[in-house]
Amino acid sequence: MKPKPHILVSNDDGIDAEGLYVLVKALKRFANVSVVAPSIQQSAVGHAITVRTPLRAHKFYRDGKLFGYAVDGTPADCVKLAIRTLLRAKPDLVISGINDGLNTAVNVIYSGTVSAATEGTILGIPSIAVSLESTRKPNFKPAAKIAMSIAKFVCRESLPKDTVLNINVPALPAAKIKGIMFTRQGRSRWDDEFFQRKDPRNRDYYWLAGKMQILDHEEDVDQVALRHGYISITPIHFDLTHYKFLETMRAEWHVET
Repeated sequence: MKPKPHILVSNDDGIDAEGLYVLVKALKRFANVSVVAPSIQQSAVGHAITVRTPLRAHKFYRDGKLFGYAVDGTPADCVKLAIRTLLRAKPDLVISGINDGLNTAVNVIYSGTVSAATEGTILGIPSIAVSLESTRKPNFKPAAKIAMSIAKFVCRESLPKDTVLNINVPALPAAKIKGIMFTRQGRSRWDDEFFQRKDPRNRDYYWLAGKMQILDHEEDVDQVALRHGYISITPIHFDLTHYKFLETMRAEWHVET
């Protein structure tokens, strides 16, 4: 009998997040699951890692049972610490999520959810990030179901080297989701605005707000697929080289030293 796969689960919403709990519950139907996640909310920290202060990890219990380890660090810290130290054996798969909020287009750069999965890939383990479109009453079950399905497939078939699967799920009832689209990362930017206010001691502080500007409206991009009611699955990687322009530089740039 083939042994169950071992899956490491993390996130950026914190170890007490409902999306993490629903994901773990689904994955335990077919896999052995280890949970190592931030002790507090760590959204939008990107791929930050802790180097100037020590990390602390403590056992976290849910419903009276050991659920996993809570780490006072970033999502990337959690995956790195889990694989290098906390786990007895290297996992077969890393899954980060289920995030409460989409991680499409430029948000991939900011996302702690995606960065946790990326860290798994850097350490040589197939990795998946899963996010659900924000809503007041999120239903994580459809996202957990697709995460479980893709996890089974990846455990069986693996992924190309240095590749992360970025899954985004629309906030729709399962019956209204039209299916899956394999997409590319769209282009967008944030129209940022900082609100200046005063604290109780009359000191200035600034609160970031803004709106996402969608710059890519073609049918095969993550954001458009979601808008049309599809689950978006995008293979991404962390090689940021602009290869076409690199060839131009090599051929045409003659810079004196």
